[in-house]
Amino acid sequence: MAGHRAAILFNRNFEDESCDIVISMNGFHAFPDKKKAFKETWRVLKPGGKFIACFYIKGEKKITDWLVKNVLSKKGWFTPPFPTQEQLMNILNKLYKNIDFHVEGSMVYFSAVK
Repeated sequence: MAGHRAAILFNRNFEDESCDIVISMNGFHAFPDKKKAFKETWRVLKPGGKFIACFYIKGEKKITDWLVKNVLSKKGWFTPPFPTQEQLMNILNKLYKNIDFHVEGSMVYFSAVK
């Protein structure tokens, strides 16, 4: 995308409001400090910038919740706590507008505009 910058990893030092797009594909459920990750995403996005993400949310499928708790988290691939659909919508609604939000099984995918 000509003229667009994408922040993909949070261990980079991006300036405030320096990114047009932040993409997190299957990342947030692994981040140990999700609150910090949401703040960092918002910080680096320009006004009007897009946050596009997909990740696991708890409470949608019991078998997936069991797998995450008993296997994936124990292996260190997923890090609790995990938001429910309602909790995630509350977070997004406080920070973003024009939220296009979809749940498929235990995965959420969305785009939101700062």
